[in-house]
Amino acid sequence: MAVALKYEQGRQALPKVVATGRGTLAEQILELAFANGVKVREDSDLVEILSAIELDSEIPVEAIVAVAEILAHVYRANGTLPPPLPALGDPE
Repeated sequence: MAVALKYEQGRQALPKVVATGRGTLAEQILELAFANGVKVREDSDLVEILSAIELDSEIPVEAIVAVAEILAHVYRANGTLPPPLPALGDPE
């Protein structure tokens, strides 16, 4: 099973599910990710939650912490830092 997320900083509040699949489709999602240099992380519990979400929908609140940890892992692996978040109550 595989799930692909898309996150555009400054354009949306939460990552969106853009692809899900099992079996051969999951293998194709992973092959595309690897071929395009997309970081991949294995988390069977999280993929179960995310695979139930409609495509092009934001991740649920229950998955925010897990997805944030994955994004932090990706930023570290890429040697980049995300931009600072605005303070609560500050306009973007």
